[in-house]
Amino acid sequence: MAKAAGAMERILIVEDDEKIARMIELELGHEGYLTEKAFGGVEGLKAAEDGEFDLVLLDIMLPGMSGIEALRRLRKSKDVPVILLTARDETVDKVLGLDSGADDYVTKPFVIEELLARIRAAIRGHEKAAGGGEGGPGGSGAFGAEADERVLGIETEAGRLALDKDAYEVSFDGEAVELTRKEFDLLACLLENKGRVMSREALLNHVWGYDYIGETNVVDVYVRFLRSKIDERFGVKTVTTVRGVGYKVGQNG
Repeated sequence: MAKAAGAMERILIVEDDEKIARMIELELGHEGYLTEKAFGGVEGLKAAEDGEFDLVLLDIMLPGMSGIEALRRLRKSKDVPVILLTARDETVDKVLGLDSGADDYVTKPFVIEELLARIRAAIRGHEKAAGGGEGGPGGSGAFGAEADERVLGIETEAGRLALDKDAYEVSFDGEAVELTRKEFDLLACLLENKGRVMSREALLNHVWGYDYIGETNVVDVYVRFLRSKIDERFGVKTVTTVRGVGYKVGQNG
């Protein structure tokens, strides 16, 4: 459902440290957001499932249920943007969170301006994808001759990889492939530009947005996700690394 013009955006804060939760609540309130707080994984999941939020800030280390598990369960029913908050600056946590359906992550301690920028980018990206905005899956896109096609794909030695932008579905030789929204967006961008080498910067701008301020290696992380779910599963090679430049799928023509 589209948000009414002028309506304030609502954010759910799921954080067991009450001081941090209160600090975030005050900063978001100052920026004009409406907020609600939950202090445990079970409580946060219920609030996210029952409420209508524009974004969820979700701590990974929570009592009762971890943030990762809460996110996995939430993704079965809701596509609300989720930014993970974690005090652990470990790649495994970031990868696990992103692969579970998170839109972004922020490592504590963080600068509030960075968190606010990530929130704005996540909400805008979600609204663009939901509305079929330009450049997102379902939009016209800025690259490639195939950008206006609704069903994209490439032929491999083992079968056809197909992506339906209207149905938001991916399949390989007729077998369904489950992807997170960002994985889908990245694959759609690569397929829209079949045969063209896409730099990491171009992929970041097209999939994550021009105002994304996270780490550029997020593209590499998501390429690994695609390869694990498609290439390794079906024994094919779809996404090719062009060393020093970027990535591409398929050939021209």
